Amino acid sequence: MSTYLEIPIPPSSDHLWRYTPWKRVHPSAVNTIPDAQPLTISGGDLFKAVITDSDEIARSFIHSIAQCQELVLADEDLVIDVKSSGHVAAGELKIVAKGHNTLVINLMGEASWAGLRIVGEVLPASSLSIALINELSSESRLLRVEDWVVGKDASLEFSTLSAGGSYCKTDIRVNLTAKGSECRGSVAIHGTGKRHDDHHFEISHAAGYTTSGLVMHAACDDKSRSIGTGLLKIETNCDGSNAGQIFRNLLLSEKSRAESIPELEVLSDDVKAAHGAASAPVSAEQLHYLMSRGLTKSAAEALIVEGFLMDAFKDIRNKKVVAAMRNALLLHLDCLVI
Repeated sequence: MSTYLEIPIPPSSDHLWRYTPWKRVHPSAVNTIPDAQPLTISGGDLFKAVITDSDEIARSFIHSIAQCQELVLADEDLVIDVKSSGHVAAGELKIVAKGHNTLVINLMGEASWAGLRIVGEVLPASSLSIALINELSSESRLLRVEDWVVGKDASLEFSTLSAGGSYCKTDIRVNLTAKGSECRGSVAIHGTGKRHDDHHFEISHAAGYTTSGLVMHAACDDKSRSIGTGLLKIETNCDGSNAGQIFRNLLLSEKSRAESIPELEVLSDDVKAAHGAASAPVSAEQLHYLMSRGLTKSAAEALIVEGFLMDAFKDIRNKKVVAAMRNALLLHLDCLVI
């Protein structure tokens, strides 16, 4: 196993780092390992834990500067706050889910750079609906990586509302390991100012009769930029699998940008697999209608953005997660309108 300083810096031709180069993600010079404060995690019973290093550069970097804590869930509904402070803050979180669980993570703080690595497992016949709400300072940079293993007849729902931070890179990977494994992902991004938000997903079907779905909605205003890349992979001998992903972008200004790159790698024959991407400007007719009812232009746009982003969560079954996303989004949009 290589340590961080032994891993080559990925070139811009690397699919994962094409739009967000590693030198922009690293908090200092790429050949250094800075001192870091631990992320402060409150709201649950945490234990010290150890997870292995990784040959992937982002995971290895966080591992080299972070402390690891473990969260064991057993039929729980839990909300935890993850706070970053100082110049560089980082943490590793190991999550084990048994039974039927809900977990909402509020990511907040004023750190110039925050790194969060999550390694999670949903045990057989269990379920986990996990939501992460990015409420970092508008000046913060974020590196977030997640690796999930979903067992037999188990279900993982992951949801993200990303509205904080100035420069964000997220890499989420899910492995469906046994018959009946299921994964649903829903992501909503709101870009303002010069905000840069890059989400990468890899969902691997390693067994037959597994199911996955991914939806990402990005609303980009001002000079913001959103990137969404997704790889759905169905391995050999995985007949009966069903996979789909869709990316939708709403462009609120002429200078905003959004790239969507969905990919399929299908190595089995008897499967269902689909992907799609679409981008469009905000509807002038919708704006006119809302403004004719007395709303200001900013309030009308906020209402359109709310509906567009909340639609990303329509397939999430956990109503507590959907409510948490709605409350956080409404608060965020209200602050922008004010």
